[in-house]
Amino acid sequence: MDGDGARSRGAVAPPAGPDDAVAGAGVTDDAASATRNGLASAAAADGEKKKLKPDAASPAGLHGDGGGAGLDEEDEEAAARARDFKPSAGLTEDEASALLRQWGRNELEEKTTPSWLIYLRQLYQPMPIMIWIAAIIEAAIENWADMGILLGIQFTNATLGWYETTKAGNAVAALKASLKPQATAKRNGRWRTLDAALLVPGDLVLLGSGASVPADCRINHGQIDVDQSALTGESLPVTMNRADSAKMGSTVVRGETEATVESTGKSTFFGKTANLLQQGGGELGHLQRILLTIMAVLLLTSFALCGTAFGYLLGNHTSFKEALEFTVVLLVASIPIAIEIVCTTTLALGSRELSRHGAIVTRLAAIEDMAGMNMLCSDKTGTLTLNKMAIQDDTPTYLPGLDQRKLLQLAALAAKWHEPPRDALDTLVLTCETQDLSALDVYDQVDYMPFDARTKRTEGSIRDKRDGTTFKVTKGAPHIILALLPADGEADGGGVRRAVEAHVRALGQRGIRALAVAKTDGPEGPWHMAGLLTFLDPPRPDTKRTIERALEYGVDVKMITGDHLLIAKETARVLGLGTNIEDPTHLPTVDADGKPPKDLGQRYGRIIMEADGFAQVFPEHKYLIVEALRQNGFAVGMTGDGVNDAPALKRADVGVAVQGATDAARAAADIVLTQPGLSTIIDAIIVARSIFQRMQNFINYRIAATLQLLTFFFIAVLCFPPTKYAPEGQEWPSYFRMPVLMLMLITLLNDGTLISIGYDRVQPSHMPEKWNLRALFTISIVLGLVACGSSLLLLWAALDSWNPSGIFHKWGIGSMPFGKITTMIYMKVSVSDFLTLFSARTHGNFFWTVAPSPILLCAAGLALSLSTALACAWPRGTLDKQEVEGLAYGSYTLMPLWIWLYCIFWWFVQDLLKVLAYKLMRRYNVFDINTHQLVNMREAASPAEPHRPLAAASVGLTETKLLSHRIANATEALERLSAVPAGQLARVSAGLQLARTSARAVRETVSRRSAATAALYRSSATAGSAVSSARASPAGSRRGSEATGTFSHGSGGGAGGGGAAAAAAAVLMPSGEAAMEAGVPPGPYVLETVEALHAAAAEMSPEIRAEIEPHLAPVQHAVEQLDRLAHAFELSPAPSGGGQHQGGRGQQQARVQEPGHQLGRHSPSSAQAAPHRP
Repeated sequence: MDGDGARSRGAVAPPAGPDDAVAGAGVTDDAASATRNGLASAAAADGEKKKLKPDAASPAGLHGDGGGAGLDEEDEEAAARARDFKPSAGLTEDEASALLRQWGRNELEEKTTPSWLIYLRQLYQPMPIMIWIAAIIEAAIENWADMGILLGIQFTNATLGWYETTKAGNAVAALKASLKPQATAKRNGRWRTLDAALLVPGDLVLLGSGASVPADCRINHGQIDVDQSALTGESLPVTMNRADSAKMGSTVVRGETEATVESTGKSTFFGKTANLLQQGGGELGHLQRILLTIMAVLLLTSFALCGTAFGYLLGNHTSFKEALEFTVVLLVASIPIAIEIVCTTTLALGSRELSRHGAIVTRLAAIEDMAGMNMLCSDKTGTLTLNKMAIQDDTPTYLPGLDQRKLLQLAALAAKWHEPPRDALDTLVLTCETQDLSALDVYDQVDYMPFDARTKRTEGSIRDKRDGTTFKVTKGAPHIILALLPADGEADGGGVRRAVEAHVRALGQRGIRALAVAKTDGPEGPWHMAGLLTFLDPPRPDTKRTIERALEYGVDVKMITGDHLLIAKETARVLGLGTNIEDPTHLPTVDADGKPPKDLGQRYGRIIMEADGFAQVFPEHKYLIVEALRQNGFAVGMTGDGVNDAPALKRADVGVAVQGATDAARAAADIVLTQPGLSTIIDAIIVARSIFQRMQNFINYRIAATLQLLTFFFIAVLCFPPTKYAPEGQEWPSYFRMPVLMLMLITLLNDGTLISIGYDRVQPSHMPEKWNLRALFTISIVLGLVACGSSLLLLWAALDSWNPSGIFHKWGIGSMPFGKITTMIYMKVSVSDFLTLFSARTHGNFFWTVAPSPILLCAAGLALSLSTALACAWPRGTLDKQEVEGLAYGSYTLMPLWIWLYCIFWWFVQDLLKVLAYKLMRRYNVFDINTHQLVNMREAASPAEPHRPLAAASVGLTETKLLSHRIANATEALERLSAVPAGQLARVSAGLQLARTSARAVRETVSRRSAATAALYRSSATAGSAVSSARASPAGSRRGSEATGTFSHGSGGGAGGGGAAAAAAAVLMPSGEAAMEAGVPPGPYVLETVEALHAAAAEMSPEIRAEIEPHLAPVQHAVEQLDRLAHAFELSPAPSGGGQHQGGRGQQQARVQEPGHQLGRHSPSSAQAAPHRP
């Protein structure tokens, strides 16, 4: 989490201790009194917000907030506070017990669900209710055996669901128990260690280095440094003195003192977020809504068909009891009883896999949310950065012969370098990797002035052992050290002062802090500015690559921080996040009840979506940002570690508590990371998408299996009455049915096998997952109808087996007793069900393209073997008043083999029809099957989705950012290639800039075209001829030898070559609106920029080209993604376009779909035939 609290609700203001010498943003005058203790006043704690001044101090420290006006007032208020404060001398156990009853335990209120209630909830979900109804009906008609089977299924499912649900909660509880805080308090006159939850107001506690502050406390005496980054995001500790308030959740990093507990539990700063944490907790999760939708459709279908069959049976003189018994059994067998338990088990298996990657899942459904997550709002401090200040390479010096190493040694002389570091700045200087303290052995420190809140600097008097000379060295905030220099006009004063101020101003614009170092030539001589040490909380080494990986997987990363705007912009620039970092001035606030505005998403959604991040935010702003994105249909992830992150963590679709998070953050989060940084989240996204694929495969199969079973018995009852085919002398039933035990065996074996789908091999998507239920149901219907049709065909042939001219007689199988027909259909339905699973799991590909996992294969093989064995050896007799007989009995024993061959044949037919159905839907983009994932918004399938105004703007959002990110990487890498001639490097750089311009134009084009219902390009012949003439122009063409010619202009002149390329680009490649109005199609638009890169690289020697190509390859891959995106949203050609354009469109699509196609190397003819689209 970041520095939200500094400006809201008792949050931490910019620090005052040694860090104030280099502190960032200032605060308003009425908050100045709080800077000594690092906390806002009590009024601010109750909700008064402290706004930043427009001219707030720069992070470089040129205008530190403690060095000028307001310092006396600050000291006076601190002195008054110290006079009024009465330290505690400790409590007795009786006093503590009474106060504990009055104030409650010192912990956050955390709602927990009892284990028995979790189990009970498994018994009154929609599917269990159906089983209860069926069991009651079976009991009413005194069918005790079937009732027992149904109850067994009910409690088995409930037990499995309870086990998987509670296991995740137990893992987090164990983690929390291992991190249980302890405190050292004085009770009955003796110091003792106790559970921090037992602290009460008035307790006397000991705060020592390395210990967490167990409650809101006031310092009794002395001085300590407190790390409050968990509250504010500020990486530098705050120095606290007598009567200053240390907040619960912060950590003492230096010093030891006694403190008086001021507030505990919900009365602490931690408890101030409880109101927001209660918002938005009662809605259904996304996965629950999807499953309820699927189950509702299947239930309505089941009720309709079963009700029709029930009425038909009653109308054909079947007894009410018998008709009801059959209908109930068919209903229970057809509805997806275990759909939730299989999904829960699949998610639970995935949670175990995530735990191996360092992510503990506290809410299983969050895995599905993470698979669809397309926005990740990340805090800065400790997540994107190391939460540890580090010296930067940029080190301005103002004395001859000084470099960074020597300047660091001078800064060390202004500290106690022989002792452990006294504060954060001493730690920064003395422990820097480039610091060589052994070089200081030639010096003695004869005097030392420590940091003081009034002087804002440290000073050391030094004697050189080698010649006995003495001099002074000081370090502090730049504006403090500048005040020591000679006045303007005196020797070395004015010029250095202006240079320092210019450097500090430039650093401040980038959000970089500065520490000034000065020295004298003698014991009392004038001060000379030595240099500036610049430092910043650096990004984690893997953060930049992690952000690029997130973009590769379609997740847009936004930085949400309470830190200064300039610091946030510099961090974002270094990480490649973009520099469109906004402050929260455009955002609203929550009302008195903690609720966001009703029109939040409508009014602020676009601003938030287009921003790369937000800085200087309050705690509620994080909540509002998440809520606005969710209201616009985005699936939002939020990372945090502090108490003021908790509301946003809870409101996000996926709340992620990073390593070292507070109890408040962990309690509100869905996933708790046990490893530092964001890289674990990317691994979790990949795992989550694999789990989503497995769930989707299962649901695809489950729908198909339900439809197969339901429609088979519905049609069999209506169209194939066995009495119609019965031979003379035999009495067959009036309608075909299957014994309850056989139906339950099919269901149980299927569901038992499906649990193993959690281990199946899948290929995670590179775009956020979303449910396309219309397409899913369509494919499931195709699969189910083929299996159903083949079962009906076999039933008809078997019933007709007593017909001498029937198929069975013609094939030499002969007549079949009704008992064998029943068993044969059981085997056929069972085998077809299992084979359908293998077809359903590969979607648009044939079943053999993706090998199943060994676990799934073994489970399916075992279930198939068991079903076959039961069908072969089922004892002769009656079951549920119906004849049954094993297929292995009698003179003809090959029937199981023929059923297997029959099932396999129809399995191939089923799979072929599935692939053809996908091809047909993709050809005509039925149900937005081609584009629904490219619209990077979970609640929108089409760019023109009603009530989703940002759907079109989400198209190409991450693809464009990924291209820009890779262009920046390539440009940075090329700048380091000193072996490349300047002219050739300039031409490649010009090509990269073309690609960047192309990316913007493509996104604008696709957004406009995808959202519009009318043509977006001019279809007039004028526009078409304009484009054609531009392409035909020798000055503008960049194909083949002409491309080489264009880029060879000025090859020896360096900049001239780049200028010629840029000029040519300006002629052919208009950007933004101009590109769209000119009729430039986005596909070729991007492709030609890559040709420019290859054309420039082609002129270089093989050695140089081999050096450059690896840096251009990622750019080319990103361009390929944009090209595919552009073609996916192409509209039909204009009627006036003629055959040439139609053919060009086909060539374009063929080129994009060709796996081996290399962008930028397509034939000139195909590029020239680029379509002109309306």
